[in-house]
Amino acid sequence: MASSCANGLNLTSSRNLKQMVSLFDDPEVAYRTPVMTPFDRRAAENYLDRVRQAKAARTRLHLAITVDGGLARGEVILNNATAMIAYMVGAAYRGQGLATRAVRLMTRYAYDVVDLPGVFLEIEADNVGSVSVARATGFRPLDEEPEVVEDKGRRYTLRLWAHERSW
Repeated sequence: MASSCANGLNLTSSRNLKQMVSLFDDPEVAYRTPVMTPFDRRAAENYLDRVRQAKAARTRLHLAITVDGGLARGEVILNNATAMIAYMVGAAYRGQGLATRAVRLMTRYAYDVVDLPGVFLEIEADNVGSVSVARATGFRPLDEEPEVVEDKGRRYTLRLWAHERSW
């Protein structure tokens, strides 16, 4: 089974909107990401509107994480201004190496297409899965002061991880 990233979802497909809801309307996703909670069809449509705007402005690249071009199993994002990669894999698809493969692909894209000198991840220390993905894809934690963030009534600390071309 090969994994791939497809350039976005078929934005008009009700099947893909349903899949987005099933991926994003998850307690772990709500806890770890800034997406709206609960994540229903209306939230999915609003999210896709923001994705379209970012694509038009060329500020962020959002890709669906798929297996052989099939149904979305997650999402990987590159913010061109901050060189930050973000990703999410749906609960039913975790533990299959999809996040690792998607981050590797997006890292290569950031270097080879966008020509960034380095890329970054922001990870909470207790997010064991994301720390594993970061290490497996060649990211290293920086010795900088972590960033304290407040979102949806929760206060948490994000550590910056870096990947540089020369590594």
